[in-house]
Parts: sequence; structure tokens; C-alpha cells
Amino acid sequence: MNAVIYCRVSTDKKTQETSLTRQKQELLRLADKYNFTVIDSIEEQVSGYEIEREGIFKMLDYFSEKKADCLLIQDETRLGRGNTKIALFHQLQKLNISIYTAIHDGELELTESDSMVLQIVGIVEEYQRKIHNMKIKRGMKKAVSEGYDPRRNLSNNNKAPGKERISFPIEEVIRLRENKLTFDEITKALNGLGYNVSKATVHRRYRESQNT
Repeated sequence: MNAVIYCRVSTDKKTQETSLTRQKQELLRLADKYNFTVIDSIEEQVSGYEIEREGIFKMLDYFSEKKADCLLIQDETRLGRGNTKIALFHQLQKLNISIYTAIHDGELELTESDSMVLQIVGIVEEYQRKIHNMKIKRGMKKAVSEGYDPRRNLSNNNKAPGKERISFPIEEVIRLRENKLTFDEITKALNGLGYNVSKATVHRRYRESQNT
């Protein structure tokens, strides 16, 4: 399993450099214990309450691009403090990233309060997504009821001989993708509006639109 080491101290004093070195050494031993392959070791000297950190963005890029599977930190406060810590825990949880700490000598054990807050954040985010999707569906239904015909904006170029291309509003698909909806969510919204289209078709047509 590929791992990223993240070390942090709160100030840029020279005396803190020793702490960074010690953190890295402890985490390299932890990686060796679990046979992890360390692809990068990120070190920062910045407050844990600050979320806009270059090291954090670099770390999240590794995980988003599937280049690493787990994070190694000395303890949870090295990742962040206060709301910043919760926000980063939530993001890593969504990416299915395992967190190992030197202080636990293994996988991180969240406190009961942190676990409860993460559950609440997850529930709120899910309801926000549902509300957003419902607003989109209502907007599309209203547009159609007022005479909007998405088929007028579709081209039948590249249509397979003898097979009618399924018509659906590709410009809405593009807009919804820009709003971070998944193809599954977009397909369900289209189906709810009466467009009998599969997720594979939505995905393919979206890719075609991006290549033109």
C-alpha cells in the first residue's frame, strides 16, 4: 500500500526543525512496520488552524489521483486543529483514506466526539446534495413546462445508421457536471424528467461534447 507522510510544526523557529525530523523518522519506522511504500514525505511549518496549506493540497492531490492509499501522521493534531481538523478528516473519509499515527502505533482511533461530529457533517452534506438535486429537477421541469425543448439543441451528427440517438439536454449535463454532480445523480435527474437514458450513454455523450 502506498503512503504519504505528513509532518507539521506550528512555528518556523529553527528549534522546531528537530521536531520535524523526529516525526519523519517515527513515521518511516511505522511505514516499515506495515510494509507501506512511502511515495512522499511532506513537511510544513504552519499553524494547525490554517487550512490553506500547500502541503495539505499536495497531500490531497495524491489521494484524489489514487497515487496513495493511506496517510501517516504523528498524531491527529499534526493534521490540523479545531474545525480544520474535522474538515480534513471528513475529506479523507470521503476519499476512503486510512490514517495511521505514530502515537497509536497503528490506525487512528477517533475520539467519540470527533466521530459524532463527522457523522453529523456527513448527514448534513447528504441532505444538502438531495436539496440541490431537487432544485435542479424542479428547474428543469419548469423550463420544459414553459416550452423549453432540449432536443432543438442536440445534433444528430455521428448517429449510427438505422438507430435513433436518444435525445436529452446535454447542455444541462455539462452544467450539472460543473456543479460536481456524479453521472449517476445526473442520470437519475434525467430519468425523473422522462428521459429514458442510461448512465453509460450520459457519460459517453458528455465525453463527446468535451472533445468537440
